[in-house]
Order: sequence, then C-alpha cells, then structure tokens
Amino acid sequence: MITLVSFDIDGTLECGEPPGVVTVELVRTAKRRGWLVGSCSDRPISYQQALWERLGIAADFTTLKHRLAEVRARFPAAACYHVGDTDLDARVASDAGFRFLLAEAAAHHGWVSELFASAPE
Repeated sequence: MITLVSFDIDGTLECGEPPGVVTVELVRTAKRRGWLVGSCSDRPISYQQALWERLGIAADFTTLKHRLAEVRARFPAAACYHVGDTDLDARVASDAGFRFLLAEAAAHHGWVSELFASAPE
C-alpha cells in the first residue's frame, strides 16, 4: 500500500520563508520508504519544482493548494497526508480527503512518530 505525503513550503519546511519545523531529512526519509512525496503550495509550480531539484529530491508531484484533490485522484494511495501550518492548509487537506498534520513544534513530534510508526510502507 502506498503512502502519499504533501508538504506546504512556507512556514512548514525548514527551507521555507519563514522556515518551518519539517526537516529536509524527514522528507528524504519518506522518499526512502518509497512514499509519494511532493508539495502543495501557493508558490508557483516552477518555484516548487526548482526547490525540489535544489534539494536533490525527486518530487512525485507539485501542485497549487486549490488543486490538491487532483493529486488524490491521480495516485491510488492507501493513506494521504498534507503537512502545513495554516487554517487554509487544514481546509484544503480536508476538502481533498487528506489527513492534515500541523507543522508546529508541539504537534510535530507527535505526528512524526505516529506517521512513521503506523503508515504503510
């Protein structure tokens, strides 16, 4: 079974503006597990693609926030997560059928352990 994880960029990833709590190493760990990984952001697609290329991570998708549901339709994943830092991220995730994971310090430690312990590889 496939796990799909979508990341917001700004305020979520450590390389965002502002930086967030999600490390690039966590993203790499998800990729090593064979999970589908990409970004869902307000940033233009070209910016998102350049970011993943600069990080040396082969993103499986890049999309604008209002199109997250298209990612769900494109990939037959057993579990879909969207990691973000805003109420808009939570709403977009919910509307697209993703489980929302809050990218803030207190919540981050709990869901990282849960995600990597329970999500299918």
